Order: sequence, then structure tokens, then C-alpha cells
Amino acid sequence: MALQEKLDSFKRQQEKCQSMLSNIAKSAPSRSTPAPRSAPAAASPLPNARPSAPIKFSNDTERLQHINSIRKAPVGAQMKRVIDILYQTRQAYTPEQINEACHVDVNGNRDVFEGLRKNPKVYFDGKRFSYKAKHDVKNKSELLVLVRKFIEGIAVIDLKDAYPNVMEDLQALKAAGQIWLLSNFDSQEDIAFPNDPRVLIKVDDDLKELFRSIELPRDMLDIEKDLQKNGMKPATNTAKRRAAAQVQGISSKPKPKQKNKEFSKKAKLTNAHLPELFQSLKNT
Repeated sequence: MALQEKLDSFKRQQEKCQSMLSNIAKSAPSRSTPAPRSAPAAASPLPNARPSAPIKFSNDTERLQHINSIRKAPVGAQMKRVIDILYQTRQAYTPEQINEACHVDVNGNRDVFEGLRKNPKVYFDGKRFSYKAKHDVKNKSELLVLVRKFIEGIAVIDLKDAYPNVMEDLQALKAAGQIWLLSNFDSQEDIAFPNDPRVLIKVDDDLKELFRSIELPRDMLDIEKDLQKNGMKPATNTAKRRAAAQVQGISSKPKPKQKNKEFSKKAKLTNAHLPELFQSLKNT
């Protein structure tokens, strides 16, 4: 409020000066005694002199007006300015430092102070405010340890505010084969899964029954069509393979394998020196 009073006092002083100047200008031509003719005024030493510019507010006044507009903003808008500063810098600020950084008077506005203290995205230790992410990880190694704790997957949206380059680290872990990033078809959000063969994943019995109850088409063409309907790209192209086989005169049905006669002969010869192994078979 002291800032507003200073601005109001400054404006009143300017208005008073303007009124005094206008009164002087009005009284000058209305004098009763005519002024004696004066000699022609000497030429100005500055031939290109221009009239003085109109009075403008100083830069300091504009700054004060900007600060005043911030402090008159709604409580939610002021809190957002503070949280943005905490998120971008990841530093702890005292109320005085917050005032210097974003012109929000935390100590002078109890609603802002209490709102920040109770906000789930802000940590207050009694002296300083800092940003509070959902998961306390600060680098790629800690991120991998966290993902491995969530065997059933962790939403990527819950990791985005952990630290500035967390998304790049997620992609690096995926490229290294240490995690999986899979999309949820319902919400279109990515889920991070640990790619560790030592981890035992428990599958619900309901999911197993659902998987076993789905009857797949007998023809691969129908399977590929169903995959395409669900937005997935088949790994095979049965239509193309069958067309190529017809052109080359190759049957698409696999030929039955013939027994290797040489192998059976060798087996007989190999076992000939061990007749005692087959003595019980001959007796039966």
C-alpha cells in the first residue's frame, strides 16, 4: 500500500505543476500595460533547436507501475509467477528473494504465503520456498532406479517435472534397452516399464482368461487385417508372399518332412555295440 501512496503523491505533484504552468501561460497575454517594443531577438546560437519534448514518466515510474499491477493481480496469478520461478531455477528462495525475482510480496500478502505453503508443488522449510516434484530424482541413474521400482509401469507425465532434462534421459534409457516406453490407447499417454529379465511380473488371472478366450482367425490375412484396424503394423505380408509364390509356381503349403534313412541306419550301427541295452525289449 505504501507503493500506491507514493504513486498517488507523485501524480498529484505532476498535476499541480501542470496547473501552475497553464495559469502562468494564461496570465501572460492579459496584462493591462502594453509591453514596450523590444529589439529583434538575437539569432539563437542553435539554429536547429527544437521545442522541448513533453514531460513523460521516468523509467522508474513505469517499473513501479508494473510492480503494482503484479501485486494487485489475483492470488492464483501471483502464486503461478512464484512457482514458475521455482520450477525454472530449481533453487530455494526466501520471501525477500522472491520479491526481487518476480515482484511478488510474499510476506506482505498472507493469502499468497499460505497458498504457497500448502501447495503440493512447493516445499517450504520454514525459511525458503523450493519446487517439489512428484518424484525426487535428479539424474538418469536415479531415474532408472525409480522406474525399476514400478514393475507394473509408471506414467511419464508423473516424471516430466522431476528435473529439466528428464525426457531426454527417458529416451536415452529406452535407446539403451533398459526401459520400455509404451503408449496407453485409452489416454494416449506413455508408460515407462523396466526392461529387466530378472524382474518377475505378476499377471492377473482375469487377464490370463481374457487372453485365452480370444479366438484368433485361422487365416493370416485376417490376422493382419485385425492388426491394421487397431493401428498396428503387421510384421508379415501374407498377401504379397502368396502372390510371389503363385508367380514362381511354389506352393504356399509346406511339404511334409521326409525321414532321413541314413540317420536311422547310423543309429542302428551306433547301437549295435550295446546289445545289453535292448535285451529287455527283446524279452517283451
